[in-house]
Amino acid sequence: MGIWDFWKQLTAPGPEPKEKEDKSMADEKKMTVEEVNEYMKKQCGFVPRMFQIINTVTPEPGRTFADFYASIFGDGALSRKVKELMFMSGGVAYCSPRCIIHVIPAINAGATTGEIFEAASVGMILGGFVPGGPGIPYAFEYALKCLDIEAKYRKGEKWEYLPPPKFDHGVF
Repeated sequence: MGIWDFWKQLTAPGPEPKEKEDKSMADEKKMTVEEVNEYMKKQCGFVPRMFQIINTVTPEPGRTFADFYASIFGDGALSRKVKELMFMSGGVAYCSPRCIIHVIPAINAGATTGEIFEAASVGMILGGFVPGGPGIPYAFEYALKCLDIEAKYRKGEKWEYLPPPKFDHGVF
């Protein structure tokens, strides 16, 4: 057998091992709404608003999103806590209520009130410096909202980061 034949044999796809096949079939088990919501809480630290609805129709996208989320926000060179605080800070800077919700997984990852305050403060200042940004006074309101959500969440009180949808293109 020549080197070329050996290379083709080495790189030719072979049958999947039975164990791997069984594992992938187990992974494909259909999840219930409750199971996928719990899975999302474990992977993401919360269930995003849109998935609270989507999961009632089809849980598969929620599971897929949760896996994607965990691959980005999982501990690495930066801790999950730091990444969540960064995302929340960006939400303050751009006045994005859908981004400041990351205060919840930041808390779940161990963020203190002081860390949340400082990250929100950085976002507030950034809001005044990014081109076309909202400005510090507007970002300040979002920084306060982060602290409001954080206080209510820690007390176990009902909290909200957005008013009910008005079907107005998501304008807050």
